[in-house]
Parts: sequence; structure tokens; C-alpha cells
Amino acid sequence: MSRHQRRRQSLLRPRRLAAPPLRFFMPLSLLACLLVLLVLRGLATNEVFHDTRIAQSVDKTTVPEDLLKGGPVIDARDKKAEPVSYRIPDKTVVLSFDDGPSPEWTPKILKVLEDHQIRADFFVTGSMTTRNPDLIRKIVADGHEIGLHTFTHPDLAYQSHARISWELAQTQLALAGVAGVHSSLFRPPYSSDASAMDDWNYPVIKYVGSHGYLTAFIDRDTDDWKRPGVEEIVKAALPAKPGAGELILLHDAGGDRSETVEALEQIIVKLQGEGYRFTTISDALGAPSAMVPVHGYQLWAGKVFIWASKVAVVTLPVLVALLALVGFLNFGRFALMVVLAPVHARRSRKQGAWGEPVTEPVTVLVPAYNERECIANTLNSLAASDYPIEVIVIDDGSTDGTADIVEEMDLPFVRLIRKVNGGKPSALNAGVAAAAHDIVVMMDGDTVFEPSTVRELVQPFADPKIGAVAGNAKVGNRDSLIGAWQHIEYVLGHNLDRRMYDVLNVIPTIPGAVGAFRREALREVGGMSDDTLAEDTDITMAVLSAGWRIVYAERARAWTEAPASLQQLWSQRYRWSYGSMQAMWKHRRAVTARGPAGRFGRIGLPLVVMFGVVAPLLAPLVDLFLLYGVLFGDTPITLASWGGFILLQSALSWYAFRLDREKPWHLISLPLQQVVYRQLMYIVLLQSTITAFTGGRLRWQKLRRTGEVAAAPVEG
Repeated sequence: MSRHQRRRQSLLRPRRLAAPPLRFFMPLSLLACLLVLLVLRGLATNEVFHDTRIAQSVDKTTVPEDLLKGGPVIDARDKKAEPVSYRIPDKTVVLSFDDGPSPEWTPKILKVLEDHQIRADFFVTGSMTTRNPDLIRKIVADGHEIGLHTFTHPDLAYQSHARISWELAQTQLALAGVAGVHSSLFRPPYSSDASAMDDWNYPVIKYVGSHGYLTAFIDRDTDDWKRPGVEEIVKAALPAKPGAGELILLHDAGGDRSETVEALEQIIVKLQGEGYRFTTISDALGAPSAMVPVHGYQLWAGKVFIWASKVAVVTLPVLVALLALVGFLNFGRFALMVVLAPVHARRSRKQGAWGEPVTEPVTVLVPAYNERECIANTLNSLAASDYPIEVIVIDDGSTDGTADIVEEMDLPFVRLIRKVNGGKPSALNAGVAAAAHDIVVMMDGDTVFEPSTVRELVQPFADPKIGAVAGNAKVGNRDSLIGAWQHIEYVLGHNLDRRMYDVLNVIPTIPGAVGAFRREALREVGGMSDDTLAEDTDITMAVLSAGWRIVYAERARAWTEAPASLQQLWSQRYRWSYGSMQAMWKHRRAVTARGPAGRFGRIGLPLVVMFGVVAPLLAPLVDLFLLYGVLFGDTPITLASWGGFILLQSALSWYAFRLDREKPWHLISLPLQQVVYRQLMYIVLLQSTITAFTGGRLRWQKLRRTGEVAAAPVEG
């Protein structure tokens, strides 16, 4: 057997449903992984957890006087003793650079330091470290010292101990991942000299010290971030007292640092001319380097974090492109519906649009398998029909007494065929073979018709080019929340779609609950097929490809009992989506065919794939970005954008309800329906896709019915 034949059999043969826990695990895990990637990308770009608040100076009643008047380096590591401070020795300068590394300015600063053979301290943020690993490695390789400046650069006076610990640990993780080191040096964001400590930030210094960090404040603040001019930066860097040691603050990131680079050269030349030596903080204090190599778990955890962050940065443009595709498909579908649905509505209102009224009797086929709760309601609704019909109930090996109920009802227009269980397609084929009339109406055993349904359904057959007609399937049990959601889906997602597809002459599915065929069209395509689990979609595509026209009769209403739980809904939609994929695959050659099949293959099939598979499969990205935007982004703009989308969806839904002559009060549940349904359809479609490509087995699952739809609902 060829690989092509094996692939075809893999996609078309019956399959078994995945184990319940696994059906949700993989799709939801994928969404969770994508959300983690978004968060990692947000961390790398300093969008996640970003806090721009800056504390104002308060009283200093808790800060020891000797610290306020002491040196810039504070050691609070001994929990049993008071913190102590250290000064930079005379004639010694430590250059320190905050907020980097920057791919634009850090290399220029490193070049100046290298030219003068000077070592310095770089207080880096975790987000910049994650984005610029090569620069961190160069800083270490050139002998400079690295200190921590937090991950997201918040004012720690506003942060909890847990947040402070996270900021430090995450930055250490980034350092381990890019350079294999940790550092015990720390500088708080927005800090100044030691005299600026107050009752808010002093507890931060003690807490950080208790975790093993030396805190490095400064002696001289150049304010280079304000871009005051090269001369002012140089002036601010020079010692207030000749010969005194100093720790100078500069910046290598956060904006245009061209003045800093130019001033750095002059600062070095001037101070070297005055006999100063340049070194690192640890060396100036006569202490071992603040940087220590890491090994084992810490090293590999850091590498995994950096690798995942890189993947996240690369993945985001892909996710944004897919989100744009979802938007394009949804708005494109909205536009087609708005333009084409009114065309169909105007045509439907035309009297005698199809020619002379059709009055010849027709055959109604009711395939039934274990429908004891519903079959009487179905037949009673047909008994009230205002059109001449014969009804054939094909009992497909029921084990619950369905056939006995039909016999007991003893309706004169009903014939009963008993057969061994062979599936719905074989039952329908048996009914077609026994039908006495040329037009065959098909309905499900859990569906009820209105008195006018059959008459409205068969009128288009006045046009000899029409081979099949799709009716208007509606949800009968719509009073529960899940029923209301399906009611919205049927009106908007099925019936409004059918109006659009009708005008384009590419209706892909005649609903099994209410549809009609010419026997000639059925014979031409070989009857109902059991190649797929969506025999209604399969036969519709076959009839279209054979050159017959298919139309939608909106007034031919049928009321069906929809699944009453999410579990049952999932089972039904899984079968529908998987069966539809089978049908698309089966008719894939229509894309390159000529004539009517080619028209369907190049217009209808792509639309079904884009609107029925791709868009719902990618739709959870909307909710993913919504969640990310609310938690980490601009919440008002995010919610406003989502609200705009819901308003557009609501407007289209209201229009669809108006066309279907439905009361719109069920639309109150639309926002929640959109969120829940997107996830459910995503799970269904992803699982169906995986099943299709892995060759899993999926079997037909009979839904549990209650028979609560006894007649067409009447809304007050």
C-alpha cells in the first residue's frame, strides 16, 4: 500500500475518542505555554510587572546617624549587628554604570574603558541582561564587576519582601544563564548617596543585606541621564574634596548616552592626571570579587530561562501575525455576511422566486437509533404537516424499543423499516431505496418540524437545477445557559453563514436535522457515504461537486434538542469537526478540478477551511492577548478593544436574529458565550486535528436525549 493510500485511510477510517483527561490537557497546556512565552517576552522587554512609581523622601528616624554620614557601600549582612558602611579609599575612583547593558551605548563605554585599561562596575537589570547576553559576557571577560539593579527597575520602597526577593533572584537567574555567575553587589533603582536613606528605603537595605548583598550607593551623581551637557557631567564627577576617594554614578542605557561616552573620556583623563587609580568596588575595599561562578542546577536553570526568553522574543511576532490573521478572517467573514445576507433575505421574500409552486408529495426519512424519548414528538409534528408526505422511519437496530413505539402509534402515513445497526448513512440509503417520491426530506429522530416546514423546504425544487435544499435548524431547548449559547451559534454561526454561502452557491453542509434532496442527485453521487462521520457535509460537497445547485430555505424551520451539558456538547462538536475535516480531505481534489467541482474547490472549500477551521483554531489568541493585556499591559485600552469586538459581534448577532425573526434577549449571554465557546471550539478543533494526523480512532457517540422538545417553542 502506498503512503498516499495509508494517509487517506488514516484520515477516513472510524476513530476512537481520546481519553477524557487527555482531550483537555494538551490544548490547555499549549495555551498555558503560549501565555508563559508572552510573560517571558514581557519580562525581557520590561513590560511585565513594570512599576513606575517613585517614592519621595520621608523622615530618617530609623536610619543610624553613622550610616547617613558614612561611605557609599553598606554591609547589612550580619543580622546580629548593626549595618556598617565603607568609604572608597583616597585617590581611588570607582566608575559605575546603571540600567544596562545597552546594545548601542555599552560597547562604546567598554571601548573607552579598554583603551585606558580601566575596570569598572556595571549594575545591570535582569530585563536588559536577558536581551543582551553577549554584552554581559564581554563585561565579565574584560574584568569588570557586575552588580544587580533589579529585574524590572521598580522603586523597592513600594515593593513587598516577596517582590524584592523575586527581583533579585530573577536577575541572578539571568546572570547565571548568560555568564555563569552570581553577584553579591546590589544597587537600588532611583538611589543616591547614603545620606538620602530614609525610613522607607532603609528597611529595604537591611532586608537585602540579610540575603547576602552589599548595597552600593554613590559619592557623586553626574545626572547624565538628564543630558545636561558634557561639561556639566564632567564637573559633577570630579571629587568635592581633592584626593578623596569616590564612587561615581553614570548610565550606559535608558536613552541617548552620547554625552556620557564623551564625558567619560574626559573624566578618566582628568582624574588620572590627578593621580587617581580606577578599580572596582570589591578591589577598592580589599575584598574578593563580588562575582562567583555558579554550577549545577543554578547554571542550567539560568540557561533554560535565557533560552526560553529568546524563544519568547522570536515567537511573539508569529503570535501577533496569527492574531492579525484571526482578525482578518473574522472581519472578512463579518463583511461577507453583512453584504451577502441581505441579498439572500431579499430573494427569499420574493413570491414565486423558484417558479410554479411545488405540490407533489415527498418522502420524509427519519433514521432512528435509540430515540424512544423523542420519536413520538417527531412523528406527531409530521402528522401536523400542511404538505402531502409519506414518512419512512428506518430503525437502525435500536435496543430501547424505538421501533415498538413507532408501531404502537400506528400512523397511516408512516412506514417502518427495521434493519440491523449499520450507521446513519446506511439507514438513509435504505430509506432512499424505499422512497416512493422523487424528492426526499431528511430529518433526525430528535427533531420536530413546524406544519409548514416541509412545504417551505421543497419549494426551491421548482428550479430543475437545484439538487438539494438546506433548512433552518434551530435549538428547541434554549432556556438554559448552554442552550442559549447554542441558540446564538445556530442563528449566527450556522444560518447567517448559510445565507452567505447560498449567495456564493457553495453551501458546504445541509444539516441532518432538516434538509431535502432530489433522488436523482443522490443517485448521481452514489448515495450517502460512511467514509466520514459527517455524512451530511460529505453528501452536500458531493452534490455541489456534481454540478447541482444547493440553496437555503430560511422559513423551513426545524427544532432540535441540543446537548444539555458541556461534556455532551464537546462530544457532538468533536464528531462534527472531525467529520468535517474528513469530508474536506475527501473532496480536496476539487481544488484542482474543472467545472462545478472546481468552483466549489476554489471558493467554497477555502472559505470553509478559513472560517470553520483556521479562525476558531486560532481564536483563543484573542483571549490570550486579552488576559496578557489586562494583567500586564494597558488594561483600559485592552478592555476597550475587546469591548469593541464584542459590540461588533453583538451588532451582527442582532442583525442575524432579526433576519431569523428571533427575539434578541438571548444575546445577553453573548460576551460569556464568546469566551467559553472560543476555548471549547479550540479544544475540539485542535483535538480533531491531532486525531486526524495521528490516526487515532473516533467512534460515533450517541448523545443522551430527554425529549423535552415536543413542539416548536413559542416565545412570549
